[in-house]
Amino acid sequence: MNDHSQATPIPTMTRRRAQNPLLKLVLEMGPLVLFLLTNFKFGIMTATAVLMVGVVVSLMASWFLTRHLPVMPMVTAVAVLFFGALTLYFQDSTFIKMKPTIVNVIFGSALLGALFFNKLLLPIVLDSALHLKDEGWRKLTFRWGLFFFVLAALNEIVWRTQTEDVWALFKTFGTMPITIVFALAQVPLIMKFELKEGEADKPHW
Repeated sequence: MNDHSQATPIPTMTRRRAQNPLLKLVLEMGPLVLFLLTNFKFGIMTATAVLMVGVVVSLMASWFLTRHLPVMPMVTAVAVLFFGALTLYFQDSTFIKMKPTIVNVIFGSALLGALFFNKLLLPIVLDSALHLKDEGWRKLTFRWGLFFFVLAALNEIVWRTQTEDVWALFKTFGTMPITIVFALAQVPLIMKFELKEGEADKPHW
């Protein structure tokens, strides 16, 4: 393709407080673990209410510590509150079970749709501090876009074929390890297209 169609440059982000990776994992997993434990003892309705409170507390803690709200946890929290409210109002767990499917489809569609129009949303979606060449971002975006659809499909399979307890277990301790393994598998691509200090990217399209 011609140079004038190169991907939209990624805007420079203002410096913000770095968040400890372990603390970030605790903030993301905390509400899910509480959801799982509450579901086993009190059922999915009470667990849904606990999850709703948990994601709000997690976001507040993240803001207090970094003065920044990551995109993915923020979108996920909004979805939890919306589908959680529907679950409690109608007393129907289908809504909270479908939440991961819908959120992942939204992320996947946004990434691949923007990529189709030559836009790079992945640095925003992943709240990433990576510095990659445009070609690397495009390839990584395509992979993550497909991966979100895979997560959506897995969630649909599990909640439609398994018990609520099994689904809750998968939601808490299944999705995260799968995502971590996938992210680690992208390291060779990231290393290949990483911009070195002082290196400027060149248009690829």
